[in-house]
Amino acid sequence: MRSFAGRDILSLKEFERAEFEHVFQVADALEPIARERKNTDIASDKTLVTAFYQPSTRTRLAHEAAMHRLGGHVTGFSDAKMTRAGDFYQESIKDTVHMLEYYGDVLVMRHFQQGAPHEAAKWASIPVINAGDGWGEHPTQVLTDLYTVEKEMGSVDGKTFVCIGDHRMRTMHSIGYALSQFDAEMVILAPEDMSPTEEFLAELDEKGTAWRIVDHIDEVIGEADVIYMEPVVQPDYTQSHQEKQDEYGMTPANYQITRKVMEKAKGSSIVLHSLPRMDELLPEVDNTRHARYWQEAYNGVVMRMALLALVLGKME
Repeated sequence: MRSFAGRDILSLKEFERAEFEHVFQVADALEPIARERKNTDIASDKTLVTAFYQPSTRTRLAHEAAMHRLGGHVTGFSDAKMTRAGDFYQESIKDTVHMLEYYGDVLVMRHFQQGAPHEAAKWASIPVINAGDGWGEHPTQVLTDLYTVEKEMGSVDGKTFVCIGDHRMRTMHSIGYALSQFDAEMVILAPEDMSPTEEFLAELDEKGTAWRIVDHIDEVIGEADVIYMEPVVQPDYTQSHQEKQDEYGMTPANYQITRKVMEKAKGSSIVLHSLPRMDELLPEVDNTRHARYWQEAYNGVVMRMALLALVLGKME
């Protein structure tokens, strides 16, 4: 297994099973710090730089909270338009990264252009973590999701993941790649215009991910172990910022999770959603035994603690 020290976390395409397991083990070791709401001195000599060219609540703050829990420092920007990278000058990623690498020891980037964090990694002398790139990938979110499944259900192996929503989404890409390393199945449920591309499905075949496509939640709800959700009503992720329209479509029933739908589910099944949500996941599900998206948010801090500690060389 490759060392994580100094390593970029850009994609889950090439992640091996042993690497998933190792990250989970480090997260387990660090979890008591988050549970006890303590800050340590593990990374007290290190600084995290955040470069967020797209809005973010959970991903940015989870990385920042993780760095604080490790005792480190945080600097960066959450709105590129307030920087020279996003105003009149539209500074290139190369130039921006060559500057930012002197301000800290690890760079976390979210960008509306697919591949932007990969471009940043070409020029940076510090590790780069992909916090979501357009329709590309979202590796730290999916590591969080699989860690949540591991903690809640004992193992990712043997599980049927019913993945509902827009399959152009970066999380859907990362979960598809990740499941190739486990004995698990990906069941795809999406509107026709949000279906996975033939190229992506070919990649899943090449990697050995077990997958199938269904048309309605009722077809699979009874066999689902993990209901993995993304909205079908959402902004364009190739844009840096997008205001909500006064009128927008509502989620069709076959892509919606309600209390009534969950009455047909296994008692042991769990619902994951990276949030924010529209009407695809109703609040009436929040207090059921299936809801794990709040635990998912907590695990997001723990997982980012593990990744930061690893790439900074503070954990082996």
